[in-house]
Amino acid sequence: MKFTLNINSRQQSVDIAPEAPLLYALRNDLKFNGPKFGCGLGQCGACTVHLDGQPIRSCVMPVSALAGRKITTIEGIGTADEMHPVQAAFIAEQAGQCGYCLNGMVMAATALLAANKNPNDAEIRSALNGNLCRCGSHLRIMRAVKRAAAVMRGETV
Repeated sequence: MKFTLNINSRQQSVDIAPEAPLLYALRNDLKFNGPKFGCGLGQCGACTVHLDGQPIRSCVMPVSALAGRKITTIEGIGTADEMHPVQAAFIAEQAGQCGYCLNGMVMAATALLAANKNPNDAEIRSALNGNLCRCGSHLRIMRAVKRAAAVMRGETV
């Protein structure tokens, strides 16, 4: 079946089964590399994208449920030349080792900071709680979110 999806503010067409997960359309059909296949159960966060500004797990979201909704992938929040403050902070703090979790961490942090420019440690942990990182980069990830928040508040870091 043919679906037109609003991804990163562009209309994208895919021919896919209605029950197919958004992740399959993003990676296999539209060649977005940011969202990763991790667990396939919506539990690890590697596939996180924003749906109407809120983080969701694209591996469990059927394409048929997305008509008229705004989907944003990590490719849509910034570029190598014009990074989002969260992306720049993750690089500055060397927040990733293997990098597999980074899509989910960045997308969760971006949604958090869009709603709360000055989160405390508990709020950051809560926002990132559903994203698994096996490398143990948690402290650097926390520093990156705090750095991005400071930058977004206009503070010098």
